[in-house]
Amino acid sequence: MTETDYRHKLDELDYLLNDPDARLEPARVWSLLAEISQHDLAEPDGHSD
Repeated sequence: MTETDYRHKLDELDYLLNDPDARLEPARVWSLLAEISQHDLAEPDGHSD
């Protein structure tokens, strides 16, 4: 996953969890969390920069 993809996924997750107008989609939230965590695990120091 590129850094741009990673940032887009974080933005989407933020929207789904924090925007009162967003329709809650639990399956999408879990999917995003799984993808983001895989990216984070691939970073040896936990930083994505």
